[in-house]
Amino acid sequence: MSHPDSIAPHGGQLINRIANPAQQEEFLSKADHLPRVQLDERAASDLAMIAIGGFSPLTGFLEKADYDRVVNEMHLVNGLPWSIPITLPVTEAVAKPLKEGSLVRLDDGRGRFIGVLELTQKYRYDKVHEALYVYRTNEEKHPGVSVVYKQGAINLAGSVWMLQRDVHPQFPTYQIDPIESRTLFREKGWKTIVAFQTRNPIHRAHEYIQKCALETVDGLFLHPLVGVTKDDDISADIRMRCYEIMLEHYFPKDRVILAINPAAMRYAGPREAIFHALIRKNYGCTHFIVGRDHAGVGDYYGTYDAQHIFDEFDPDALGIKPMKFEHAFYCKRTESMATTKTSPSLPEERVHLSGTKVREMLRRGELPPPEFSRPEVAAELAKAMKIPAPVWGDGI
Repeated sequence: MSHPDSIAPHGGQLINRIANPAQQEEFLSKADHLPRVQLDERAASDLAMIAIGGFSPLTGFLEKADYDRVVNEMHLVNGLPWSIPITLPVTEAVAKPLKEGSLVRLDDGRGRFIGVLELTQKYRYDKVHEALYVYRTNEEKHPGVSVVYKQGAINLAGSVWMLQRDVHPQFPTYQIDPIESRTLFREKGWKTIVAFQTRNPIHRAHEYIQKCALETVDGLFLHPLVGVTKDDDISADIRMRCYEIMLEHYFPKDRVILAINPAAMRYAGPREAIFHALIRKNYGCTHFIVGRDHAGVGDYYGTYDAQHIFDEFDPDALGIKPMKFEHAFYCKRTESMATTKTSPSLPEERVHLSGTKVREMLRRGELPPPEFSRPEVAAELAKAMKIPAPVWGDGI
């Protein structure tokens, strides 16, 4: 399928479910007469991602046939790869008065009218089955499974409309939707673009694999997730400031674009790696970095399961190419970042880096060493976490 950009959106067409002025006027005129469903933070971000085309080819929340196929086989009914079920679960009490074939008003957590659901189906689903297939565990302590167990027992399905696209309250300059990112890539003349996903503050292992990838493509699309995350994850404003610092001091300004990913985190490990790749395909990226334990949590997934899962899909059907990286570390012998592919070091000569370690150190009131984080980033983390600013000597 030919497309003016380097890569077509998933399914071939970038979805736009933002109401035009006439639709908006019609929906507003009916607002007080429509049954209401209040969306939690994740459902509101899913609505936005559908509306801007980030979840193309989805036009709404999954009907049962698609839901079953996604959960069981990681594909939609039409055969397209899709690994995470996008659903709108509600309680039986909320679902009961809603009539299939009618419009439902969607409100955010503050009661503001933000969208409309064209309700086509109401259906029950098996929470434990979804947990075992999507998250590979039925343990409630898994944050993704916990969300599934606490949500309503009935899924509402159908296409949606978002009333209007509001400017992001925290990061307005970094709100770059898929139609805009694709335009930027064309204007820059980029034919190959690699995307990077993170929910953690950037550290030197991130920097290393980003720059390795940037050696082989035209541009880097830094796309940190700013939707809802676990309570103990570092807040989005701190993470974004760290990225700003890194771009100011350590990256070529003309080959990197920083933008926010408004999606919510699922912590689904391998399945979420596929999901994150397809989202970046919709933003116009041709390649996607997959490192150690992508989108993982705890010990639920193997170190490189998120890389292996790409081998289960037809590369042409996925479209976007994974760039798989080994676990990066600081090599004391060569005094540089490396992986086992390039370093002659012994295990005791390696300083391993991970987002989990950063969070643990910060919670203890400690800062990562310079082998772990760039000094400007560490200083920003110190300020944000109210830790005394670091003073480093020549050693570790």
